[in-house]
Amino acid sequence: MKKIKYVVISVVVIALGLWVWSRWDVWFHNPEEPPYTPQPYPHRVLLTFGDSDGRASRNVSWQCDSVLHASWLELVALPDSDTVRIQAKGEVFRSRSGQAAFYVARLRGLKGDAAYSYRAVTNGKSSPWYSFTTPSDNSRLSFLYVGDVQDTIDGKANCFLREAFEHHPQSEFLVCGGDLTERPMDKFWAETFRGLDGIGQTKPVLVVTGNHDYLKGVIMTLERRFSLILSYFLDSKVGDNQVYTLSYGPAQFFLLDSNREFPYLFTQRKWLRQQLQQSRAKWKIVILHHPLISIKHKNNNLFQRWAFKDLIEEYGVDLVLQGHEHAYGRFATRQPDNRPTTPVYTISHCSPKSYSVHSADRFDIVSREGRYYQSVSINADTLVMAAYDVYTHSAIDSIRIIKIRGRR
Repeated sequence: MKKIKYVVISVVVIALGLWVWSRWDVWFHNPEEPPYTPQPYPHRVLLTFGDSDGRASRNVSWQCDSVLHASWLELVALPDSDTVRIQAKGEVFRSRSGQAAFYVARLRGLKGDAAYSYRAVTNGKSSPWYSFTTPSDNSRLSFLYVGDVQDTIDGKANCFLREAFEHHPQSEFLVCGGDLTERPMDKFWAETFRGLDGIGQTKPVLVVTGNHDYLKGVIMTLERRFSLILSYFLDSKVGDNQVYTLSYGPAQFFLLDSNREFPYLFTQRKWLRQQLQQSRAKWKIVILHHPLISIKHKNNNLFQRWAFKDLIEEYGVDLVLQGHEHAYGRFATRQPDNRPTTPVYTISHCSPKSYSVHSADRFDIVSREGRYYQSVSINADTLVMAAYDVYTHSAIDSIRIIKIRGRR
């Protein structure tokens, strides 16, 4: 009997060892980062949001050289105001195979319904001039959402995103549900900025962390490079969590870092509860990478579901934007009489990779053979979300949420 027991234990240990060995690269291996040298002039300029006030604040980040130089942002309120110089804060970041100097200029006290032009200046060298506008109406907004991009096919994302904004010119900013970049390596960041070229300098970009943004390991780590680029995280972290909230027009956005281990998710849960309790926004939108309701397997992402789902439902969140599972899906919560209500959960992606779907029976719609983006518009009491195919820009799904006397 003991021999049988030992044999069974040995077989289990060997099988477990073989399984871990087969998954080792997926879980723990980080590809080597090729050596790189940053350009000696301001480049990789990115417009993002600043503090929680989406009307009056913006941040601009850029790179230049591998050492710090005197740097600032030149800002002009159009059409004919004087040029204002805003000092930039610089920091040198060393990655695994190189180092670069990053700069952030924080724009505060911007006027609503205004147009601005700006350029980054470092060591006497300037970027091109770019322009952006601030919102004029607190009762409406419109933005585009993409899930995972991970553009490893040399710039296709730029074509997709440019065409999406051309088809939806009313869109004021871009939201990404994580994995905007394939891996935390300079060559992939270069590809990401090619994807954002002409967009990320004029439309604010709002991105949550995805698992591809982290370095793998028993404990995953997020390089500071991520926050130096998406600079609203520099001033908003809670402990070692990348979280952020933004008020923009009639909506408040809550960005979560669903990639972290359980203790970090617990800290985020407390933060989210506090933020939702304090929120007076008419519309509440949560953005995170891992779906709380999975289309791959019903038991996926249990820790994330425990940490956030009940709060999302308790405090009246309207829309949850998610990625990670490389398909499109929409799930509307149901009332006891089976009528759809909020929150509405969506999963989307714009990546070259598509995943299989195994647990989609609860979803109102699922599509896996394609790449997608979503347009979200709010006008007073109505939110409209529509999903589009990136190649044809034809709608594959749409939903309308109407609030009547405080009900949804």
